[in-house]
Amino acid sequence: MHNLVATSFLTKLPRLKAAMPEWLPILLGLLVMYVPTFYDLLNGQWATEEHAHGSIIFALGLWLIYRQWPTMMEKSAGKPSAFIGWLILAIALMLYIIGRALQTPIFEVTSFIWILAAILLIKRGGSALRVMWFPLFFMLFMIPLPGTLIIMLTMPMKMAASYVTEHILYWANYPIARNGVVLQIGQYQLLVADACAGLQTLLTLEALGLLYLNVVRHTSFVRNVALAILIIPISFAANVIRVIVLTLIIYYFGDEAGQGFLHGFAGMVLFLSALILILTVDKLLRLTTTAFSTNTNRLIT
Repeated sequence: MHNLVATSFLTKLPRLKAAMPEWLPILLGLLVMYVPTFYDLLNGQWATEEHAHGSIIFALGLWLIYRQWPTMMEKSAGKPSAFIGWLILAIALMLYIIGRALQTPIFEVTSFIWILAAILLIKRGGSALRVMWFPLFFMLFMIPLPGTLIIMLTMPMKMAASYVTEHILYWANYPIARNGVVLQIGQYQLLVADACAGLQTLLTLEALGLLYLNVVRHTSFVRNVALAILIIPISFAANVIRVIVLTLIIYYFGDEAGQGFLHGFAGMVLFLSALILILTVDKLLRLTTTAFSTNTNRLIT
């Protein structure tokens, strides 16, 4: 395995060296502009449980760009789209200046994505942007949303997750009751917080599902579209599983366990259950599309 990684790196090394004079000044400029921005986020919003997904999506977005870079360089030998690129760059720089001056992360992070798109248009043209569209789209999930919007959209989701959790555990003969987003199980109360079943968690799971689709790259259009749509209920189901696990942890081990290490374990359960559900649904879709194609071919013949 190590030999394969070393071989892959060595084969790319000449191309990286050749690209250095062209791209190094741009990279240095981006570092000067955005290292303070992402440093503030890593020590601010991204350090909280509600927004911790931002740093993960940022890292995965950079990996996706690196992964697509050779393809982009190969397919973007056409004429650069300089006018559109400079126009987008000017707008992105205005967003950056406003965001930096007002300490508004939503503007700064948005400007980073648009500046990357503008650089691709200026340097390599629209074909480069077509190759890199998914990494740039994927990075949209790391943009910190306004608190008022999060609160407005999160409350119905928390209510729904609390409602489903109550009915499942009541059906399983647990002593549980609900008042809004507060679950009473035995002698303990559990507030379903934003981090447990909020908008940010849903966006994180949506990003995970889209990343899976991009990495797997199914040839079936129907299968891709169906799985992309089903990611939404899958994300909600994973949220419900997390709330159920956390509720049972508190019921059996007490409130301190629910607030400590096992709370983090419930977060791991969230992503594992989402991944398992995505894989399961994808397999069912594969069987369904295969059976449908076989029956269609039989009817035609």
